[in-house]
Amino acid sequence: MKPFEILISALRGVTANKLRSVLTLLGVMIGVASVILLLAVGNGSAQEVKSAISGLGANTITVRASGMGGGGAQESTAASTEKVITTAVSDQLAAADLGHVASVVPQVSTSLTVSSTNASSDSVSIIGTTTGYFDVGTTGVGTGEAFTEAEVTSSSKVAVIGQTLATTLFPTGSALGESIVVDGTPFTVVGVLENQSSTGTTDANSVVIAPITRIQKSYTGFGAVSTLSIEAIDSDSVDAAEAEVEIMLNQLLGQTEDDESYSISNQTSLLETQEESADSFTVLLGVVAAISLLVGGIGVTNVMLVSVTERTKEIGIRKALGATRGAILGQFLAEAATLTLLGGVLGVGAALIGANYEIYGTQPVVLDYSIPLALGVSVAIGVFFGVYPAARAAAMRPIQALRAI
Repeated sequence: MKPFEILISALRGVTANKLRSVLTLLGVMIGVASVILLLAVGNGSAQEVKSAISGLGANTITVRASGMGGGGAQESTAASTEKVITTAVSDQLAAADLGHVASVVPQVSTSLTVSSTNASSDSVSIIGTTTGYFDVGTTGVGTGEAFTEAEVTSSSKVAVIGQTLATTLFPTGSALGESIVVDGTPFTVVGVLENQSSTGTTDANSVVIAPITRIQKSYTGFGAVSTLSIEAIDSDSVDAAEAEVEIMLNQLLGQTEDDESYSISNQTSLLETQEESADSFTVLLGVVAAISLLVGGIGVTNVMLVSVTERTKEIGIRKALGATRGAILGQFLAEAATLTLLGGVLGVGAALIGANYEIYGTQPVVLDYSIPLALGVSVAIGVFFGVYPAARAAAMRPIQALRAI
């Protein structure tokens, strides 16, 4: 029996029971689509985080106070009154005129409810900082303007807000010049940020940025700051600037390298950590999806076993007419491979359509290798799980098959 005849016979066998074949195709299709789509979600999430980290600036160093919780600086102040980074320490660090450091920007943060006359939003990130915040990294003001040094000095109740928050609080008009209330304190919106990349569940566009003096006075107190954003003079000086900052901070805080009152990192280390986490996340999603593909393969085995049982008469007649063991084996293997190949093609189509839509806020990005990988694995599973039914049919003796007629 020629290969083309085997293929035609396989297609005839697949279409003989259309409902059963469609259900089998559906199982394989879901498995293949899951593999491609979940890998795409993992890849899309990784790219969003990488973009967000890169957006912080290639020459930016971040110093974070250890043990800072979501409640802001007051928690750290309570935990330690000596070895903490305050705005005074930040000013001293900036005044040290370190050779590879261009600027030092302190930040305090907390999370509060923000409202307008139209709407309110809970758990909004509130950041208190200086005017240098808008020069370090890529956080820029899209419309309006940033607050001024004079407004920082006078603890003015002015704020720059993110685009998502502006749309939520003022859905029918511009937020510029409008008043918002942050936990009972009114602020005037003087600017709206450019669109920011978000990481994970944090929406970088739902944020209020105000003078650090105002946020400390109204919410966090004048203790420790949560973060120092430090800009190196250029991207080649990041490591040298990091070393200078660490030595100077240890001197200002009166501590040694073994003390852990703060952590310091740059974008390179953040990207390396992110890539490791993203790879693990993507592999985990791929394994979960592969299980569904495996279940689809088991379904193929079940269908082929039923098919062999139902076609005992056909097998007996063909063997009585001289069909070889290899021809019978090839026919049923071809049927199993055809089922999984068609299911795989439909699964690729479903995954490519699904990748056009956001899934829980993440835009899937299909990996180049995932499509041939999923198709190849689906066909391999079809052949693997089709071997036993095909071998069972091929091993059937003609007389045994004819007795079943």
